[in-house]
Amino acid sequence: MCGRYATTRTEADLTDLFEAVSVAEQPAPSWNVAPTDPVPVVRMSTTHEARVLDTARWGLVPPWAKDLRAGARMINARSETVATSPAFAPSFARRRCLIPADGWFEWIRDGKQRRPYYMTPADGSPLAFAGLWTTWGPDALLTCSILTTAALGGLSRVHDRMPLILPRDRWPAWLAGGGDPGELLAPLSGAELEAIAVRPVRPDVGNVRNNGPQLLEPPPPVAAEATTLF
Repeated sequence: MCGRYATTRTEADLTDLFEAVSVAEQPAPSWNVAPTDPVPVVRMSTTHEARVLDTARWGLVPPWAKDLRAGARMINARSETVATSPAFAPSFARRRCLIPADGWFEWIRDGKQRRPYYMTPADGSPLAFAGLWTTWGPDALLTCSILTTAALGGLSRVHDRMPLILPRDRWPAWLAGGGDPGELLAPLSGAELEAIAVRPVRPDVGNVRNNGPQLLEPPPPVAAEATTLF
């Protein structure tokens, strides 16, 4: 799954990167995004006839849900079932988005402790997670979900799932709607996977109230010594 990630680029950076028009006030940079937080998303807009940089609540709330609490259980959509899931299929067909990220976190149990790892491109380049969006309620609140897929390569040593990451050349097809699900949901190539670094980070990231670039620093020496996976 993907239950915590970082997205810290500015509005100007994101509009330039995704060639998008900003249509909503963007949330502050976050090194510890948690479910139900507001997050930047890039989607197609028929009104603007272009890509737009918008803001959505993380955790897709289907239009038929009785309240927002449903979103806390729908932060991720499995790529294997997204095309047939009653909650996600309508959005997969026509409401897809890109979710900008710097990297994401997973935890590995080591005895009685859970140690956090951060997955991020080794060269510092940005990521685009495959996402879905919809609106909910009389105010048309925008909500979103991140697609996940089976983890491959060294990433599978941290967790058996990972976000579905889309390279730049796949952005247009993903945002367009329609298309062949097999191609849309294809995993990264071996070379693209190898470009993602895995590193232990400070345990402070486990508390959603903590934020800031210090969360990405190496763990204290004692914790680092116990980290043997990578």
